[in-house]
Amino acid sequence: MTSPHQAPAAGAAPTPIAYDHVIVGGGMVADAAARGIRERDADATIAIISDDIDEPYTRPALSKKLWTDPDFTWDDVPLGTADDTGAVVVLRTRVTALRPDAHELDTDAGDTYPYGTVLIATGGTPVALPIEGGGASDRVLTFRTAEDYRHLRALAAQADRIAVVGGGYIGSELAAALVQQGVDTVLVHSTATLGADVFPADLADHFAGMFRDAGVELVGGHEVVGGVAGDAGVRLDLEGGATVVADAVVSGLGIEVQTELAESSGIATGDGIVVDAHLRTDRADVFAAGDVAEYPDRILGCRRVEHVDNAEQMGRQAGRNLAGAGEEYTHTPYYYSVVFGTRYEAVGTLDGSLETVEDWVEPLERGVVYYLDDDRVVGVLLWNIDDRTDAARAVLTEDGPVDRDALIGRIREEAS
Repeated sequence: MTSPHQAPAAGAAPTPIAYDHVIVGGGMVADAAARGIRERDADATIAIISDDIDEPYTRPALSKKLWTDPDFTWDDVPLGTADDTGAVVVLRTRVTALRPDAHELDTDAGDTYPYGTVLIATGGTPVALPIEGGGASDRVLTFRTAEDYRHLRALAAQADRIAVVGGGYIGSELAAALVQQGVDTVLVHSTATLGADVFPADLADHFAGMFRDAGVELVGGHEVVGGVAGDAGVRLDLEGGATVVADAVVSGLGIEVQTELAESSGIATGDGIVVDAHLRTDRADVFAAGDVAEYPDRILGCRRVEHVDNAEQMGRQAGRNLAGAGEEYTHTPYYYSVVFGTRYEAVGTLDGSLETVEDWVEPLERGVVYYLDDDRVVGVLLWNIDDRTDAARAVLTEDGPVDRDALIGRIREEAS
């Protein structure tokens, strides 16, 4: 077999590189999928084609433990995919075309890969800020990759003031990480109160207070509509005419899902790449998993999930199915965040506009919040409550109308 790193002779056509299974994308889904394949087949050939510059790594650490846990170092970040699974990991390479009928794909390196099965795990591209000169400035960055982490870490060591844009999981974690490094930090977010889009009002007030107490300047109720990056720093222009000035800015506004490869190949897409319960697309031997996959959750219905539990569990199941397992993906994922020593986990839909039932062991410090819609529980928030995600899933499986009084104590007393 020709090595994917071996260049063809001058003037020669690229030599096809055949693999039993090809994984497009090099994130945590790819690692889990390669391990899933190995659970079923010890000998199959596997290629992982990634446009990243690093082999698969644990992505949540980039905004959490690498900043806050001195015992967690960069050596803990790589997942060891190639060594553990024998997969060939091809970095700095983008898949430019997928031909399902021919069972082939092409890369921007000029290689063609015939495959038996292929998994699309392309994830998403972080949303950039509309800042003039931002694309050419090392003071303006998005946050998604290990290289982005290294860039922001270097900025944090030299900048006096850094602005973070976005009040969701990534934005809030980055603001917490930076201020704990002694950086003067300002967090620009679009809600009136930080967290108000996902938490009930009293908890959102408490959440915002955690950031203010730590020294983060909160600029709420504004979106960034423009700005300018220069040699001396960055100016952010906010809707309504206000401005924020900082030495550097990082966007934590989420991702735009990378469905272009599927779309150009004639594969059905919606909110993401549409897959069935076996994680198959509508084309033979083409699967999708992770952030990019729109799948039928057995409890919550059709959805797309951008969190690590889903990446690991769906990736593993996709890998097993690439290798012929034929099993349905039945896991309903949870998601979590950690800021200032507070950990919260959730299953289902968190929407601050929904009716909630709050059940606190210690008010606003440890408890459970249930989110109700159409008289049934559609989401469960576990605030500093450990190991109760299965109990949360059980509540979500129940049909309404919900007995609100019966929710009090149901999960939190068992966790006490």
